[in-house]
Amino acid sequence: MSDGLMILRTTLFDLMPILAVIFGFQYLVIRRPIRHLKRAFLGLLLVFLGLALFLFGLERALFPLGAIMAEQLTSPEFLPALAEGLERHWTHYYWVYLFAFAIGASTTIAEPALIAVSIKAGEVSGGIINPFGLRVAVAVGMAFGITLGSWRIVTGVPLHYMVIGAYLLVIVQTLRSPKFIIPLAFDSGGVTTSTITVPIIAALGLSLASAIPGRSPVMDGFGMIALACLFPIITVMGYAQITEWRHRRTRARRGSTPAKAGHDNGD
Repeated sequence: MSDGLMILRTTLFDLMPILAVIFGFQYLVIRRPIRHLKRAFLGLLLVFLGLALFLFGLERALFPLGAIMAEQLTSPEFLPALAEGLERHWTHYYWVYLFAFAIGASTTIAEPALIAVSIKAGEVSGGIINPFGLRVAVAVGMAFGITLGSWRIVTGVPLHYMVIGAYLLVIVQTLRSPKFIIPLAFDSGGVTTSTITVPIIAALGLSLASAIPGRSPVMDGFGMIALACLFPIITVMGYAQITEWRHRRTRARRGSTPAKAGHDNGD
């Protein structure tokens, strides 16, 4: 009960600056009363309760679950090679990589912010962008990013090597991708790492670094979110490049078929 009251007090304290800015601009700068004030206060109350319950759920469920999964997947009892006393190797942790890929894809598909952005992208693009296809592309990128982050923790590869390599690939893709997809691709990484994915990714990274000998939670446990933000950019631009290539092939086939038919009729 004391934890719940602490979360309620902390949430209210965190919301105060936002309320101060909104009401301060409304009454001191715009100098007009807020329309439907009762409805606004009801909405703010629901936001406050929702945030508090969400934080309480993170504290009681998601963070402990992530820690338990990491400990179980890296325990010698679960890994036969480690139980036999063999030297640890990154190939022994294949269940960790599979879990990281699966949890990254599943949480991204269910991410509310991504669902909202994909629907709006489909509307403003006039149907050029498929909302579900965009979500799948982002989910695949997120899954690859978390899997690579887990492999980095297991192997101890420095984070900046992966970040530099990923950004070089992003630069090349930016120069060759359709112009309309580039801003959306860069936004997709930030949109994806939101309310559902970030707590699970953080819990998995910290617990995995704590469970593997020779790894530091501070030095190795963090950084997974950075990779999770980067790889959706790569996959979204790759999705657009593949779609554009398929459209070009389709147009080329349709353009060549009448010419060939006319040539045959002339003979």
